Amino acid sequence: MITARTELLGDDPAGLSRAAEILSAGGLVAMPTETVYGLAADARNDMAVARIFEAKGRPRFNPLIVHLADAKDAQLYVAWPDMAQKLADAFWPGPLTLILPLRPEAGLSPLVTADLPSLAVRVPAHPLARRLLQRFGGPVAAPSANPSGRISPTEARHVLDGLSGKIDAVVDGGACPVGVESTIVGLTGRPTLLRPGGVPGEEIEAVLGQPLEHPSPDGPISAPGQLRSHYAPGASVRLNATELKDGEILLGFGAVDCALNLSATGDLTEAAANLFGHLHALDALNPNGIAVSPIPETGLGRAINDRLRRAAAPR
Repeated sequence: MITARTELLGDDPAGLSRAAEILSAGGLVAMPTETVYGLAADARNDMAVARIFEAKGRPRFNPLIVHLADAKDAQLYVAWPDMAQKLADAFWPGPLTLILPLRPEAGLSPLVTADLPSLAVRVPAHPLARRLLQRFGGPVAAPSANPSGRISPTEARHVLDGLSGKIDAVVDGGACPVGVESTIVGLTGRPTLLRPGGVPGEEIEAVLGQPLEHPSPDGPISAPGQLRSHYAPGASVRLNATELKDGEILLGFGAVDCALNLSATGDLTEAAANLFGHLHALDALNPNGIAVSPIPETGLGRAINDRLRRAAAPR
């Protein structure tokens, strides 16, 4: 569906009131979260949720995350074991998504869960997202606000570059501070790390007092962000590069000579915050390829490397 124009809304009460009005009418609003900008729609409205898939070109078998104002709201839609409460107490609001058994009486569009018996829920920490959720007063389905499979947006202009004219509005909240999507933990059986993200897995394991399971990469899709090719720029991506090939530009990490550096000091938190913004900037230069320096596979490095591997995957 093509809209007449995409409104750019401010972070003031008038902007949030207009955003809530659009959501209540079944429209699509991109909102900032601490991770990336999310494309929000009323999770109870079949037509609104269908518009998310249409605007993004997202495959219908890929489930969505429902964003809620607080943990008590989440319990209206999912079963709530003790492990969920432990993780919510430790990490909500924040960049952690929990997948839990869907309550039969939840009343959500089946498109949200891709007809799975489970639901992904999150309480975001970004103050604008929280104020919008409170003003709207309901569950919001919100995948990243970008064309499916492309680089996730961490600024309002990234959203407009990809979806202008296809969605109703963008709330401009500046740059997203975390910069990579939420960690996803499945709690429908043994706790399982389904997607690394803004909360390192080691911290989750410390709270639970047990290791997280890791699913087979060849298993069925049970959570967002599991497609092999995802987060991709137009240019090809080559990982663990220590030298450049003809026509490539380097996305660096640490003390290297490069076009843009995720973190010259090797800070993984800084690198995560810069990841998608730097990929957008380098891709705009239309290089033959983007080479990426090696990044440690520890802490937030696991989330960064997960996104980069999917960006580099065959398309």
